[in-house]
Amino acid sequence: MRLSISTVSISVALVAVSVAPGCKKADKPAGGTGSSGSATTPSSGGGSIALLLPESQTARYEAADRPFFEAKFKELCPGVEVVYSNANQVAADQQQQAEAAIARGVKVIVLDPVDGDAAGAIVNNAKARSIPVISYDRLIKGGSSPDYYVSFDNEGVGKLQAQALLDKLTKDGVASPKITMINGSPTDNNASLFKQGAHSVFDGKVTIVKEDAAANWKPEEAQQLMEQFIAAVGKDGFDAAYQANDGTSGGAIAAMKTAGIDVKKKPTVGQDAELAAIQRILAGEQYATVYKRIQPEAEQTAALACALFKGEKPAAGLVNGKVNNGTADIASILLIPVAVSLAGGGVTQSVADTVVKDKFYGPDSAAKICQGYEAACTAANIK
Repeated sequence: MRLSISTVSISVALVAVSVAPGCKKADKPAGGTGSSGSATTPSSGGGSIALLLPESQTARYEAADRPFFEAKFKELCPGVEVVYSNANQVAADQQQQAEAAIARGVKVIVLDPVDGDAAGAIVNNAKARSIPVISYDRLIKGGSSPDYYVSFDNEGVGKLQAQALLDKLTKDGVASPKITMINGSPTDNNASLFKQGAHSVFDGKVTIVKEDAAANWKPEEAQQLMEQFIAAVGKDGFDAAYQANDGTSGGAIAAMKTAGIDVKKKPTVGQDAELAAIQRILAGEQYATVYKRIQPEAEQTAALACALFKGEKPAAGLVNGKVNNGTADIASILLIPVAVSLAGGGVTQSVADTVVKDKFYGPDSAAKICQGYEAACTAANIK
């Protein structure tokens, strides 16, 4: 996959996440197990757009992406309704939700696909009706040409994860390291990029003793895979563990604990800077994560969606690159991820200088992080 980022600087806003309430079902959910609800009430001008997110297994979507997007869109396009649906990791439901949104007459679709290839049909259906589509966070493929793509440098995410883990092993004096790998869902194009980026760092430098994928990004899938890995190679058959995100890291760590492995001696890495992962980092149970500032990603997508709704071009400098999805070069907004460990060093920055400084979990981020971890927070200068 060809990816290029221009030298245009990306303005990254400080993040303040507040946990959103669970997604409330509307009178007529837009398909299957997903849920749908209006985020704003039209007051002038009217019209609507659709925000279609892939799943709620990963905390970020309901806690960050949705509320940040909706708040910014409401600010920029007051009176325009946001028709929201979450597919709960079921591609067929997302297809139905998209069809329902199109039938409803939405003017723009913001789509984070469950299955990047299957979602190509949604894009083609929308474009046949002159409805622009923004591929959000995950790239849509499947022979389609979405109008825009907004995400992070996802191959770069995998490189950061792998390099952070490799640096840790080198620092610990581990020669000829052996690692396990649990990748993300094969239907998620981002997971393919994380894997590709990680392998570009690992290959030739470590021995991958076991590798598999969590089919639906579920922690319990990762736990089962790690149990199988341990049964196959033994407790001492690996030195560290790579997981594609923090949820799967949690599952892998749980399996290691159950097997009687001292997880503080088996460095692990994840992604998303979930609160539970940061607390595991404080406790020494997880070495690192990758922090993606979701607020600017969601807000810049909202700005783009509002411009498209109005029939305008994106603001100058908003689009800063192109990504080829196998069919076309898609105009893109690409943001930069950050690797995070407790104290920072190497390719990582410290917890204090990233998620705490940015108030990633809200104005009381430090208090949330430190609840039950007070001594570790004091030692890490988190306050």
